[in-house]
Amino acid sequence: MKLTHLGNKNVYILNGGYKAWKQANYPTDNEIPHFEKPVFNVSCHPSMLATMSDVKESIEQGDAILIDSRAYNRYIGLEEPIDKKCGHIPTAINKVWTDGFKDGFWKSIEEQKKRFSEWNESDSFIVYCGSGVTATPNIIALLEAGFTNVRLYAGSFSDWISYEENPIETGE
Repeated sequence: MKLTHLGNKNVYILNGGYKAWKQANYPTDNEIPHFEKPVFNVSCHPSMLATMSDVKESIEQGDAILIDSRAYNRYIGLEEPIDKKCGHIPTAINKVWTDGFKDGFWKSIEEQKKRFSEWNESDSFIVYCGSGVTATPNIIALLEAGFTNVRLYAGSFSDWISYEENPIETGE
């Protein structure tokens, strides 16, 4: 996500990770490759990110679907191992990021479409988690499923709760 945001068009995900690569008997070695230092021209895409103001506007106007990617118990406020406050941003819907995987591999595009079947491809989304990391798998899954207006609230719940005036909900 970060590389794409900075303008890199050649970003890929190793489905199943290094463990799956080795299990498939693809080549590995212990050599450290040496590459010429490339020139990378940063070309940020701010449209990929949502600000706190965007989140507040989404709550007030209902113009974007807010997705909380954290574990259900964190979403409902039952437990919070990281942040000082429990719960979720008002109007957010819980879609746990790990539900996009099966046995360490990404679910198929069709399965991802089923995960998000209650929405239309033209809908707008703002996705968050605790600190902006585990929201990324949901963003990737939404994009793979054909949704195009998907943004990350990078500050996520940790940023949201750092402002006393921001409301928090618990429960469903």
